[in-house]
Amino acid sequence: MSDDRLIVALDVPDALAGLKLAEQIGDAVSFYKIGLGMLTGGGLALANELKQEHGKRIFLDMKLFDIGATVENAVRGLAQFDLDFLTVHGDPYVVRAAKEGAAGKDLKILAVTILTSLDRNDLDAALLKPGEVSNMVVERAANAFEAGADGVIASPQEAALIRALPEAEGRLIVTPGVRPAGADLGDQKRVATPANAVAGGADHIVVGRPVWQSANPQQAALDILSELNSPQAQTPNR
Repeated sequence: MSDDRLIVALDVPDALAGLKLAEQIGDAVSFYKIGLGMLTGGGLALANELKQEHGKRIFLDMKLFDIGATVENAVRGLAQFDLDFLTVHGDPYVVRAAKEGAAGKDLKILAVTILTSLDRNDLDAALLKPGEVSNMVVERAANAFEAGADGVIASPQEAALIRALPEAEGRLIVTPGVRPAGADLGDQKRVATPANAVAGGADHIVVGRPVWQSANPQQAALDILSELNSPQAQTPNR
């Protein structure tokens, strides 16, 4: 099985396209992310097929956010699918509810800090408190850990700051917003290369477009994996 630090985002229209992409990539990748955009296109069915029939690990990226009882019930239902990671928003009451819903299961609850597609202007427009984005990410990560999160979602630019938190001991840091050098940034604003993300303390990186938009998705994934094992990806702070 390949290096599961690389999670490939199956941000394609439906389950059939997702399965085709996974088959193209083959054994090069062992971990896939299925997001909200594919939910109505058979995303849960694809998650089950990849997990049960192909032995892949699955990150269900739902970013759940609602009242505590609703989150708890939703997570309890999703936890029956024997998946690996599930995202919820990083508000402490949401994290606590999600952990209740996942009780007794191996499902890891990952708390979203601040989306990697957002910058300070976006936060101002959303009427969120002033301050440096990185400081807010670290504060939300610490609060999520205290509430019981198994890990957090943050940009690679904040990974090292989060890893330095005492509360981060034994917790996961998963970083979207990862782009190989020269790749199109798309809708991401706080980005880094795969090597820099891992060197900063990320346990897993999430890469989508640079893989599934490639003429050779398997080779694109192998190139990223090669970078993850390069000297530039060493993690001196761990």
